[in-house]
Amino acid sequence: MPRPSPPSAPSHPAIAPFFQPIVDLRQGTIFGHEALIRSGAGIALPGPEALLAQAAAESRLTGFELHCVEAVFAHWGRLDKPGRLFVNMSADTLIEAMDASGGACRFERMTADHGIAARDVTVELTEQSAAADAAALQDAVKALHALGARVALDDFGQGHSNLQRWKDLQPDFVKLDKLLTQGICDSPQSVAMVRAIVALGTAMGSELIAEGVENTKDLRVLRDLGIAHGQGFLFGPPAPRLLPALPEPVSAAITDSRIAVMPHASQPSQPNVLRSLSIIQAPALHPLTPVDEVAAVFQKHPQLHALAVVEGATPVALINRQSFMNDYARLYFREVHGRRPCLAYGSSTPLIVEREENVESLLGILMSEDQRYLNEGFIVTEKKRYAGLGTGDQLVRAVTEARIEAARHANPLTSLPGNIPINIHIERLLDRGAEFAACYADLNSFKVFNDHYGYWRGDEMILLLARLAALHADAHRDFVGHIGGDDFLMLFQSPDWHQRCVRLIEAFNQQAPGLYDEADRQAGGIEGEDRHGVVRFTPFATLAIGAVRIPPGMFRHAEDVAGEASIAKHDAKQAASGLTVREARPRG
Repeated sequence: MPRPSPPSAPSHPAIAPFFQPIVDLRQGTIFGHEALIRSGAGIALPGPEALLAQAAAESRLTGFELHCVEAVFAHWGRLDKPGRLFVNMSADTLIEAMDASGGACRFERMTADHGIAARDVTVELTEQSAAADAAALQDAVKALHALGARVALDDFGQGHSNLQRWKDLQPDFVKLDKLLTQGICDSPQSVAMVRAIVALGTAMGSELIAEGVENTKDLRVLRDLGIAHGQGFLFGPPAPRLLPALPEPVSAAITDSRIAVMPHASQPSQPNVLRSLSIIQAPALHPLTPVDEVAAVFQKHPQLHALAVVEGATPVALINRQSFMNDYARLYFREVHGRRPCLAYGSSTPLIVEREENVESLLGILMSEDQRYLNEGFIVTEKKRYAGLGTGDQLVRAVTEARIEAARHANPLTSLPGNIPINIHIERLLDRGAEFAACYADLNSFKVFNDHYGYWRGDEMILLLARLAALHADAHRDFVGHIGGDDFLMLFQSPDWHQRCVRLIEAFNQQAPGLYDEADRQAGGIEGEDRHGVVRFTPFATLAIGAVRIPPGMFRHAEDVAGEASIAKHDAKQAASGLTVREARPRG
């Protein structure tokens, strides 16, 4: 039975609805349209923000918003199967629209009058102002859900769109503000924030919509982070007519099996190093505590290497057990000094380490000339308040372990991603079913160069390779990782990866001789021991790259890919060109 024609729509000559598509980033299709109010044909009015501000100044904001919603519904009801509609309302306007004290609420009447199914409507709660009555807003959202309509939290990340509102309203959709999404392809901080919001969305049962999407680089990152929907000028600007389908290049970018290269935090901080350290819980001494009582505490706690002297909550000195007990055992020491305050017998300049110290500051402590704390130990504070004691060997071990872990994430010399990010990226490639080339880069004759000139010049050569590798890769398609030493792994999705490798080898081989002394450059190399301890003339260091093409579905684990690339690297070091390409072979 055909749907009856809606009643004649009220005339709204001054304003007209425009529509911007909201896109499904999983399917590459149009999910719905957001309605936006613009000036009517031939009528010059201020922009929508100015109109809303003027209406608010005249205390007519709710009436004006409902007038705009009516205009949108009137237009939408005349369209043939338009799909999902997103319409904006402030909190107080939604409360007014859902007021059912006189029977059916205004929202229900408007949708019925224009033949619109409530299930096809999503109300976007704008962040124009906070609700005057938070409880009434929650009731309005519940009533809206009861009609079958859905709710979106707009512009999350600024204004009144905050976690408290998300928790209280439990919206169906949360729209991420463009401040979080634009430029995300180059911002490790934005990636971390959006990744956390994605996890929160999963926990809260809300789908995310990324606003402000304007280029395919940001699009790929947002898609790969698990954002369900996107909106922005890349998909289409607000227009009087609905967009029937996405432009083919945009749809292709969404469905492309290649993954985004997540921007890497080149020098991640390592806070809370001491959080994993087992801090010694030791009683604190008051500055006026008698010396005899200090001796009694040491006798009661034979495991303590020291005791802190604390005034209020602030450490002021550290008494080392060994030196104190040596003095206390001296003839007549107890009789002369036993009742004196302990403060005079402690180090007035102890090492104090805050639990929030990062690796670099602790490394500076370890490398300082003052090494007393290796015997004395140190005092641990939390927010400047005494928390306990630590020993020198604990500090050395904590910093060493933290540096090793940091190097697995980012190589400390080149700041390129280390082993853990490399493996994560390979797993993402395999999970997505992407076709890529794994290229293992290694230097020929590097050991002789490093032994001859020293590690500082050796580091310069490794940095040269790192710079050139990054230069010859597409930052948004290709991943450059530093395994360690002169070993690098490049994961190419660029179709011209072979030419990039050739150019990289040529560039390195041309620039590497510049790191040799003039005499050695003239000679074409250096005399030195090779890997077998034999002294011989060794020509300039050159670059070798072993490449293996990884087809979709062949491997499931990162170590299988790394193993294939390692085999290719060994072949490349024997090749005159420095480049070999190997076909991947399934592993048993």
